[in-house]
Amino acid sequence: MIIVSGPSGAGKGTLIERILGRMPHVCVAVSATTRGMRPGEVDGEDYHFLTRDEFARRVDAGDFLEHVTYAGNRYGTLRSEVERQLAAGRSVVLEIELRGARAVRQRLPEAVSVFIEPPSLEELVRRLRNRNTEADADIAARLAESRVELQAMEEFDHKVLNDDVDAASAELARIVDGVTRAGAS
Repeated sequence: MIIVSGPSGAGKGTLIERILGRMPHVCVAVSATTRGMRPGEVDGEDYHFLTRDEFARRVDAGDFLEHVTYAGNRYGTLRSEVERQLAAGRSVVLEIELRGARAVRQRLPEAVSVFIEPPSLEELVRRLRNRNTEADADIAARLAESRVELQAMEEFDHKVLNDDVDAASAELARIVDGVTRAGAS
């Protein structure tokens, strides 16, 4: 299993999307969330969109490998999602935030972790604002979390600076390829 983490707006999803087309044996475990669906998102593909009550019920049932509250919403990785992909013979990438990454690494110490680093906080702010999906208060909350996440990047096995999307996706692909060749799932 490969954990990809980093601040919101660092480009985790973009980099992962770029490598998936080149690596058909690799997939992303679709996370669950309580946040609202953004334009163009599809339930079950982008996220498993759950109500707050459904999310809480599934937490109580032990259905999550990890779960956190981030910027006012709940996010988590369903065990069934990961098990389904592993059973199909795929290597699984988890795109998760810092606390989720820590929880997975604690439960699965063999997982390889990758931190996606933005070029600067100023660039992170620009990227978040350019999304046009969140209010200023939400962006401020994400930036506060980002500062904490950036301080923890040394905890990760690998760091990828996303200042050039082509170079960063090539570096992530190299890491993922090395993990999958080594036989880790």
